[in-house]
Amino acid sequence: MDKRQLFGRRLPLTQAPTGGHSIPALRQVNGRWQCQRCHQWVGPADQLPHGIPYCRHCLNLGRLTTHTKLYTIPEPNQFATLTSSPLRWQGQLSPQQKAAAQAVLRHTQTKRDQLLWAVTGAGKTEIGFPALAWALQQGWRVAWTSPRVDVCLELAPRLAQAIAVPQTVLYGGQPVPYVYCPLTICTTHQLLRFEAAFDWLIVDEVDAFPLATSPLLQLAIQRAQKPTGSHLYLTATPGQDLQRQIRRHQLAVTYLPLRYHGYLLPPLRVKLVGDWRRQLDQRRLPGKLIRQVRRYQQTHQRYLLFVPHVQDLQHAGLDGGVTVHAADPKRQAKVQAFRDHHVNGLLTTTILERGVTFPAVCVLILGGDDPVFATSALVQIAGRVGRQRDHPGGDVLCYATSQTRTIQRAQAMINALNRRGRRLGGRRP
Repeated sequence: MDKRQLFGRRLPLTQAPTGGHSIPALRQVNGRWQCQRCHQWVGPADQLPHGIPYCRHCLNLGRLTTHTKLYTIPEPNQFATLTSSPLRWQGQLSPQQKAAAQAVLRHTQTKRDQLLWAVTGAGKTEIGFPALAWALQQGWRVAWTSPRVDVCLELAPRLAQAIAVPQTVLYGGQPVPYVYCPLTICTTHQLLRFEAAFDWLIVDEVDAFPLATSPLLQLAIQRAQKPTGSHLYLTATPGQDLQRQIRRHQLAVTYLPLRYHGYLLPPLRVKLVGDWRRQLDQRRLPGKLIRQVRRYQQTHQRYLLFVPHVQDLQHAGLDGGVTVHAADPKRQAKVQAFRDHHVNGLLTTTILERGVTFPAVCVLILGGDDPVFATSALVQIAGRVGRQRDHPGGDVLCYATSQTRTIQRAQAMINALNRRGRRLGGRRP
């Protein structure tokens, strides 16, 4: 085994590698077993036959038991400083983007933990390019991570084109093996395999499920970062915890309330319908929604239709629409088919609420008053529309039985962002 596979990582191996040292995968602390990969506690019932304890919390990364050892080699940072910037991106930042990019760069150079709070479609990825290029030029090891596989898959080719350094992409079921290199793009679950590896971590969509509610994944970020390292959080909808860290000056923050093309966010419009849940259970859709979809089909307008739950997809079947959800084995192929304009409509759960860009789409939300659609989710879903300069507008239609407080808060958040955007010269699509 190439020993570079172990740099800054903890891996279960059957044979001790040259230069690596080991620790027990499960360690007893005050009479309880604790996993040394995810640092979660092993429950009394978490036992294999013959009474062998195992960790169920990170089982999807490979089973660890009291008979397993984790091998590691401390991160040596075998990356030379570069004589010139690796940035190859040819695009232009707007004045607001440029100011935000310079602020992010300054915080990165001083190793401050920071948050880029930017409206959906503001160009958060491109705003991070100057700081990313600077960090890699210094010989830093960097990870760009997200809780969503779709975000990683969209991000990897963009970064490969923009930044001229080797990169590796990690997610469950990836076809290409891991390679030790300066830039790692991965899901947050994959960070559980790393230990004090990265000088700088960029955490994309930090408020997204499951990261926002998972102490395990939040700990994975902390452990993957070097004690001397720092991180950058990216989001359009920071939760209360992040806002609290800002107020306590634990995070530096950079604001950007306007999209890169200068247009305001499309408003979230509510269409009141009858008992949509009862209709859906009877395999029927609200008449208003059916008529809207037919208009899109007649004009070849591409659309995303969001539903609350996976089981709702089969009930909401529409001619010409393809369904996709997190456990769909053809998920990547279906999303790519929609991206390539081979599919006109995509029916989806909240897996596509954020971090993905589809040109010239409209958005429909069935059951926007369902509890699964939090305020941040509705704002993020609305943010799928109008992300391109050539198509800055489009419908964001929410079909609900009642206009709940969650919906009202989402509308208020979009309106507040647009008020800030207008002060910077933003205009309506």
